[in-house]
Amino acid sequence: MSKQRARSNGEGSIYARTAGGYAAYAWVTTPTGKRTRKYVYGKTREEVHSKWLALHQQARQGAVSTTVPSLAEYLAAWLAEVIKPTAAPATVANYGMFVRLYIAPALGPKRLDKLTVRDVQTWLNRLRSTCQCCAQGKDLARATPRCCAKGLCCEQVASDWTVRSAWTVLRSALGNAVRDELVHRNVAELARLPMPRPKRVRPWTVDEVRQFLEAAHAAHDPLYAAYVLILTLGLRRGEVLGLKWEDVDLGAGELRIGWQLQRVGGRLLRRETKTGASDAVLPLPIICVAALNEWAASQTRWQREAGEAWQPLGFVFTTRHGLPVEPRNFHRDFKRRSRRAGVSEIPVHATRKTCASLLVALDVHPRVAMQILRHSQIAVTMNVYSEVSSDTTKAALRLLGESLTSGPSVSRDA
Repeated sequence: MSKQRARSNGEGSIYARTAGGYAAYAWVTTPTGKRTRKYVYGKTREEVHSKWLALHQQARQGAVSTTVPSLAEYLAAWLAEVIKPTAAPATVANYGMFVRLYIAPALGPKRLDKLTVRDVQTWLNRLRSTCQCCAQGKDLARATPRCCAKGLCCEQVASDWTVRSAWTVLRSALGNAVRDELVHRNVAELARLPMPRPKRVRPWTVDEVRQFLEAAHAAHDPLYAAYVLILTLGLRRGEVLGLKWEDVDLGAGELRIGWQLQRVGGRLLRRETKTGASDAVLPLPIICVAALNEWAASQTRWQREAGEAWQPLGFVFTTRHGLPVEPRNFHRDFKRRSRRAGVSEIPVHATRKTCASLLVALDVHPRVAMQILRHSQIAVTMNVYSEVSSDTTKAALRLLGESLTSGPSVSRDA
């Protein structure tokens, strides 16, 4: 008869349960530093023995949690305690949306430490083939259903970029769970999904930019000056709408970028730009100074007409009562103006690529383009290394301004 090896103190035990099956425990140290027992269970002794050995391995590697929340509970705590205090409001809202609509409904009930690679892979596969109108009850929430709620599925499946973004949020949350020592590996990292192909938008040519700006100026479009800024300086939508007159020095011909306007959680927020690399003082070319002077006169007239209804918030671009321009309205008006100008429709964010193309077409040095577009790395602009002076930057912008003001409609008034 073979002798059983004597277990050392604190090694734990395996035993049969009165209700059937087997159980085992081992002494572990929790993330709070407390020394306690952790149990594992199974139908056979062999199954429990394997789990018991794995538990000992975890205990040797570090702290082991004895109470593990569900994925939904952990995600809620992660959003509130990690993401909200550290991330930008738009990022917080975006992460919350992916958790609420895509992750929690499918994986939320799973216990955090029981979530497997197969669970994540199955979720990703289903996400790519499931109608989100049906899954999220979009049509059911309409006053008058028109598709899925009527049994006519619209097959509104998530795009590859949406699926990848949802996976990225889950991967980030599970990475934090690993740091919290609640799990010992990030199962989302082991799942496979294809890399989406980026959508390629053809930027406008110099002639198309001139045609667009001439049409906007001839129509006395109140957003003409804003269009000039995004096309000649590569300003983002939030940056141009977040400008205040205190950021503009028309006498010196300079513009300070440091703020952006965003709608987050039903509120318009003016907050600092995402990174320090986005902040800059940019020289204004002639066309920008002329457009802003013209707009300032129009805004003064609006203020006089509005009287006491005017809101003195100091924004450069406003409604007729001094309120900031809604980002979505700006995007809609930009596309409408594109159609009326007879140029191809591009999203507002694609104007930065248009600006970069203009700079290349005008033989502007890559380093100068990097300064104008405020890229944090030269590799984003072009893999070229050199240094230029601020005078060169001003000269490049002046060249760009002269090119855009050469058309008859703009040059007459600007």
